[in-house]
This record gives sequence, C-alpha cells and structure tokens, in this order.
Amino acid sequence: MDSDTGEHDVFMSEAMAMAEEALAAGEVPVGCVFVRKKIIIAKARNRTNQLRNATRHAELEAIDEILADPKLTPPGRDGYPLSETTLYVTVEPCIMCASALRQMGIKEVFYGCANDRFGGCGGVIGVNDALAHPSHPPYRAIGGYAREAAILILRRFYVTENSNAPAPKSKANRILKTEILPR
Repeated sequence: MDSDTGEHDVFMSEAMAMAEEALAAGEVPVGCVFVRKKIIIAKARNRTNQLRNATRHAELEAIDEILADPKLTPPGRDGYPLSETTLYVTVEPCIMCASALRQMGIKEVFYGCANDRFGGCGGVIGVNDALAHPSHPPYRAIGGYAREAAILILRRFYVTENSNAPAPKSKANRILKTEILPR
C-alpha cells in the first residue's frame, strides 16, 4: 500500500457504506466510489437483483452515472473519460467490470478483497494490465484496502437466505465466520 493510506481509508469507507446499502437491499454487498481530484464524482452499489439484470454491478452503475453527466466526462488523455479518475471498490472488479474500466481508461483501482471466482485484476485474470490490448491502456489495481471489512460483509450476505435466487438453498445451519486468514 502507498503513503496516501488516510485518503484511501476515507474513500474505502464511502465504498463500504454503499456495500452496506446493497446488503440492506438484498444485493451482493459490493459498493464503489469514483474519485477525481480528491472529490467523489459518483458512487453506486450492486443492483443486479433489484433490476433483474446481471450487468448492474456497482462499477457499471457508477460509470452510467458519470456518462450521463457531460460535466463529468471531459475527454482526458487520448479521449478516455476516466483517465484522471480513481475507483475505490470493496471487492476486486470482476472480469466484465475490469474490462469496462480499461475501455473507459480508468487511472487506477483500489479494492478491498480479492475475487477468487471472477476477479479481473489478477484474481482470475489480469484484464487490467496482464492482457495486451492495441488501444486501451492498462491501469494499476491494488487490493487490501478495508480487506477484512469487505470479507465480513460478504460473509454476512452469504450466510443469509437469498430470496432472489432461482431455487434458494436452505442456509439454516450456516454460521458467520469472523476469523480472517492473512493473505
């Protein structure tokens, strides 16, 4: 982690607040904030269950908010609208979101915990920088910010019944594990 830890903590706290909102709404608890010049320009949470649309991840919800406001999308370096923007997100972006972030020219991403099943910033595949692309620039992605809190909120979600699942599995015997192993 770098020397701006206090600043990162503030923005990750805002992303965690969005994840709490997602949890309260019965969504997988992922939240994010997009920051430009140390100011939050957009924040969002997962809305896949609410909208019944698997693409409505927190990152894409916030990108849509940014793109809807011409003041927030001035062309940056080489015409990329997010080239001067940093993302703080509670969970490593999935492959879909990592690709969208690269196509939008995001400057950098700071995330809480790794996404071992769908991670696009190295968890499964490095869409952010390991794959060559002829036109979209790579971006830096660093994990571990508010990692324990991000893991615990995910665990809180996954021990509950998901009424939005096609055939919900009984989770009556599940216990919330609070011990988090080091990376």
